[in-house]
Amino acid sequence: MFIKRYLHDILIAVEAIIANRLKSILTALGIIFGVAAVISMMAIGNGAEQEILEQIKLVGVNNIVITPSTYSLSDGAGNGSGDGQPAAKKFSKGLTLLDVEAIQKIVPTVERITPVISFNYSALLNGISKPVVLEGIDNPYFDLFNMQLAEGKRFNTDQVEKGLPVCVIGNNIKEQFFRQQDPIGKYIKCGQIWLKIIGVVERRDFTASASDELGISSSDNKIFIPVQTMLLRFKNRSLIRADEVLNANKNSGGDGMVVIFGGPEQTEEPVDNDDNLNQLDKIIVQIEETEQLNNSATLIKRMLLRRHSELYDFEVTIPELLLKQQQKTKKIFNIVLGVIAGISLVVGGIGIMNIMLASVLERIREIGVRQALGAKQKDIIAQFLSESTLISLTGGIIGIILGVVLSKIITAMFDIKTIVSAFSIFIAFGVSVGVGIIFGYLPAKRAAANDPVVSLRS
Repeated sequence: MFIKRYLHDILIAVEAIIANRLKSILTALGIIFGVAAVISMMAIGNGAEQEILEQIKLVGVNNIVITPSTYSLSDGAGNGSGDGQPAAKKFSKGLTLLDVEAIQKIVPTVERITPVISFNYSALLNGISKPVVLEGIDNPYFDLFNMQLAEGKRFNTDQVEKGLPVCVIGNNIKEQFFRQQDPIGKYIKCGQIWLKIIGVVERRDFTASASDELGISSSDNKIFIPVQTMLLRFKNRSLIRADEVLNANKNSGGDGMVVIFGGPEQTEEPVDNDDNLNQLDKIIVQIEETEQLNNSATLIKRMLLRRHSELYDFEVTIPELLLKQQQKTKKIFNIVLGVIAGISLVVGGIGIMNIMLASVLERIREIGVRQALGAKQKDIIAQFLSESTLISLTGGIIGIILGVVLSKIITAMFDIKTIVSAFSIFIAFGVSVGVGIIFGYLPAKRAAANDPVVSLRS
C-alpha cells in the first residue's frame, strides 16, 4: 500500500536525478568520499587491532622477559669511599642458568620458565649452506610462545638432561634443505655438529613492528636445541678461556686478576662476535595470572639485583602490558579517525541539503503544477526526500566500493594491515542513507510549503 501510494513520487525523483546527472554526481561526491573515508579508516583500525592481538599471541600471555643490559659485567661502585680509599669493584656473572633455577624456586607465581641462548651459525647439508639462528631452549619455550609442531615431537627428558645432538627446525629450514622430503630422523650439520631432526615448527607470520618493538622474531629460520646441548657441544660463555685471562692481565698491567667470560675452543666459531658475555641471552618467565605480572616482575628484579651484586646488568620487561598500552592508544587514535571521517559525511550531507534547497528554488513552477493537479504536501515531500535519499544511497554504494579499493591500496603501498569488516560496511551504508533522509527533509518540507498560486505565477 505504501509503495503504491508513493511509487509515482519516487519515479519522478529518479527522472529528476537522471535529467540532472552532472549535478547529482557532484552532489553525491561528499557522501562518496565520506563513506570511503569511514570504511578505509575503520579498516586501518581493525587491522591495527588484529595486529596487536597477533603480537600478543607471538609474545605469549603473561610473559616476563629478562635480557642482559649494556651495563658492564664488572664495574666500579664508585670513585672511592669516604676515607679516601678506592671502593671495591662490584662483579656480576650476568644471566646464568643459576638465575633460572633461583627464579623458579623463589618466585611462587611462576608457571613456566625457559632460558634462551642464541648464536648465528651456518647450516650445511648436501653442499647447501644457509645462515640460521641456533637457539638453546627448554621445552616450555614452545608453550610460552604458543608454538605448535607441524611434524615430529619435542625434546624428551633424556635429550634435555644429557645434551644430546637433536633439534627442532623452523619451516623455512625444512623448505630450503628438505623440500619434498620428510626431515624427521634426518641429520643437518650446524657448525661442526650433526644434529638429528626430531620436529618441525609450524609456520608463523609476524610483522616488522613486532620484531623491532618487542624483540621477537620468526621461528621459521631457527634451529632449536636443548640448552645443555648448546652449552656442552657448541659454546658456553660462562667458561673461562686461558688466553682471554692472559690477555686481560696483560692489558691491565698485571695488577690483579681480571676475569672475562668466554667460550671454549671451537673448531668453528659462531658467525657473530658480539660483546655479550652472559651465559644466557634471555630468560622468559610465564606468570600464572595477569594481575600478578607487575608484582612478580618487581620481585624478580629485586632478586636478580641481589644475586648480581646490586648491578643493573639486566632488564625486565613485560611485552603483554606494553602491547595492551599500545592497543589502548590505537583505540583512541581509531576513535579520532572515525570522528574525522564522520565529519566528512556530515559535510557531504550539508552539501546535499544546499543543492536540494537550490533545486527547490529552480523547480518552483514544477511544484506548482503538481500541486494544481492534486498533489498533496506529502507527495511533494516524498518526491524531494526520495531524490535526496537516492543521491545519498548511490553515493554510499560507490563510497563502499571506493573504500574497499582504498584499503587494498593502503595495504599494498604502505604495508599497513587493513581489514574491511561487514560491520563497517553496514555502518557506512546506514549512515549514508540516514544523511540523505535527515539533510533532505528540510528542502522537501520547504518545497511542500510553497503556495501553488504563487508557484504558478513564478
